[in-house]
Amino acid sequence: MAKNHRSDRPPAGAPSRTAPGVVLDRLASGPSRASRITHTEHLPPREGRHAVWPDRIRTEVVAAVQAAGIGHPWAHQARAAEHALDGESVVVATGTASGKSLAYLAPVLSALLDGAEAPNGRGATALYLAPTKALAADQCRSVKELSQPLGHSVRPAVYDGDTPFEEREWIRQYANYVLTNPDMLHRGILPSHPRWSSFLKSLKYVVIDECHTYRGVFGSHVAQVLRRLRRLCARYGASPVFLLASATAAEPAVAARRLTGLPVVEVADDASPRGELVFALWEPPLTELHGEKGAPVRRTATAEAADLLTDLTVQGIRSVTFVRSRRGAELISVIAQERLAEVDRSLARRVAAYRGGYLPEERRALERALHSGELLGLAATNALELGVDVSGLDAVVIAGYPGTRASLWQQAGRAGRSGQGALAVLVARDDPLDTFLVHHPEALFARPVESTVLDPDNPYVLAPHLCAAAEEMPLTEEDLALFGPAAEELLPQLEAAKLLRRRTKAWHWTRRERAADLTDIRGEGGRPVQVVEAGTGRLLGTVDAGSAHTSVHEGAVHLHQGMTYLVRSLDLEDSVALVERASPTYTTVARDTTSISVLETDTEIPWGAGRLCYGSVEVTNQVVSFLRRRQITGEVLGETKLDLPPRTLRTRAVWWTVTEDQLDRARISPEILGGALHAAEHASIGMLPLFATCDRWDIGGVSIPLHPDTLLPTVFVYDGHPGGAGFAERAFHTARAWLTATRQAIASCECDAGCPSCIQSPKCGNGNDPLHKRGAVRLLTVLLEGAPEETEGAAGASGGPGTEE
Repeated sequence: MAKNHRSDRPPAGAPSRTAPGVVLDRLASGPSRASRITHTEHLPPREGRHAVWPDRIRTEVVAAVQAAGIGHPWAHQARAAEHALDGESVVVATGTASGKSLAYLAPVLSALLDGAEAPNGRGATALYLAPTKALAADQCRSVKELSQPLGHSVRPAVYDGDTPFEEREWIRQYANYVLTNPDMLHRGILPSHPRWSSFLKSLKYVVIDECHTYRGVFGSHVAQVLRRLRRLCARYGASPVFLLASATAAEPAVAARRLTGLPVVEVADDASPRGELVFALWEPPLTELHGEKGAPVRRTATAEAADLLTDLTVQGIRSVTFVRSRRGAELISVIAQERLAEVDRSLARRVAAYRGGYLPEERRALERALHSGELLGLAATNALELGVDVSGLDAVVIAGYPGTRASLWQQAGRAGRSGQGALAVLVARDDPLDTFLVHHPEALFARPVESTVLDPDNPYVLAPHLCAAAEEMPLTEEDLALFGPAAEELLPQLEAAKLLRRRTKAWHWTRRERAADLTDIRGEGGRPVQVVEAGTGRLLGTVDAGSAHTSVHEGAVHLHQGMTYLVRSLDLEDSVALVERASPTYTTVARDTTSISVLETDTEIPWGAGRLCYGSVEVTNQVVSFLRRRQITGEVLGETKLDLPPRTLRTRAVWWTVTEDQLDRARISPEILGGALHAAEHASIGMLPLFATCDRWDIGGVSIPLHPDTLLPTVFVYDGHPGGAGFAERAFHTARAWLTATRQAIASCECDAGCPSCIQSPKCGNGNDPLHKRGAVRLLTVLLEGAPEETEGAAGASGGPGTEE
């Protein structure tokens, strides 16, 4: 039940504007609660700096903005609009709720009004790209409200997979501001460009919102989609200006240039006001339970976050709890609803879950309920992280470090968007990185956000887009410079594979199927698996193909809208998982085995007697079993074998080797070598997100006492995407700092023999066996003694894909 209700609190569920420090004091007021706060950061309020709109912004647009209650723009809004009007592509990289939308909307709406007065033709058009459907729908609502005084000159419309077919033709012919996502641009708009010819011919602006999310494989695909868009626009005589927005990005102009392939001006001086932000780091307590190999177990971040969501809702504090997984979002909402029902049954209905995989109508209903205030609390995945205007939120709880500082600040920024003070709480998981961060707050609050890592030249990314471009319009030698230096090398391979055929001076697509279907730009690979209720045939939602083996295998616990199901069967051929209602007292976690072979070593440098390497590898992975864990405590109840086919991945990796002499100096005997390597591998995977814009689930690792390709004890860390995503390369270039932090995280943990806070991994296929904590510390100490000083700085000098230029 909700804890420590005091008499000075408002009635349960009543709206509140309590100061964030007071809210935090209430959350920490119970027995042992205060000791869970390891650090509190106070960000003071900031005054805003006004400017005036450029003269070229239409007076009607200025009047509409003023009618919406905005008398004058902030200085960064006016500056960004000026660049857009000058025909310069620009990225606005200012804080959350700083008005980036208006910075690009003012010039866009002015252009649409100018176009409406054109004597012939359709007039100017604009395209808006969002990483999620929810954000595009939210932006469309905002544009309609803002442009209402402008009449029918502005005709916004959402065009995505949820758009009814009967509306699509109207949008193609008449809408002049089309809001969509990169997936629909890739699969729907570009392959059908003749039907979009009048829109593309008049395309004046392309808005790319939340551009920092386009990283790794997804970002690399989007970069090539944008190059295909630019090529078709040129075919129709247009050269659109790109307007990019990002709340959090390091070197935003560099990242925007890599994404678009164009020079981009940067506007990063935030002139907007900001309310006070109180940011607390929260570590759940140790329990009396013991996990794998007898390791001490902390209370889960899921259980802790559910308590905080419950208490915030009882106080009438409007809040969102961000969770890293779909299952976690469902579980937190269920726990909070049960505890709220014990306080006030009506409150249980004011908390819900929000995640990807829901049906469109379910998502829209939740967005409306949160926007209106009907819902007080929401447990959400990062599907709600990006830009959706949820005015009036007072607090954000983040259940587990979201993988990057960029995402952390993005999620924290969801609260306080109306200018009031806000509270953010990061609840640490039992994980090396989370534990490190709550005890080293400077790693969060004294460091800039990460650089955006993407590699458009990745051949696994580029090849299908060359095919798609050739189907859209025969590919010529003049086009190759647009797609990057790797394009010319790939064409003979695509010809040999009989995907493209050269006729005279152009390459043509040869197949009957659509070239755009060759790739899933989110790197998920394959057809999504449909989750179907066995008894009724009702479609509950979908799971991406890449995670189906681990999330909807036979016997898996599946949560949907607060309901619990057990997976009865998984049909990989038809991509269907049949589920049935159940009430298990446990959750399930898949186990797998992984082997790795070196295909090619690109770079190799000595680390004392050992070596640090970067290159291409082949990884073979197979899910072999699953564990049943008690819901709240995480206690392991049993293991069940599975029979699923292996999967093979060709990707990029960083790896390091040690010699017999180094093992002797580290006092590593053959009996503990495997455990020391395995522990160092786990901890290094957990720490890499501090140095590259990745999540530990984006990467994998393998350690082996005698690897057949290196003939030495070796630890590998690899990108979990075909062709690589830039993360392993970033690890190679920051290896000294990365492995130093890894050693520190293991050594400073208070456990004796290793625990989830230092060397145990939640996704270990070997059940976290063997592991040797002290051996890992000694091994890393000896390895780092030979680390060259210049390795850490190589990232800035390389200039290669996935590094800082």
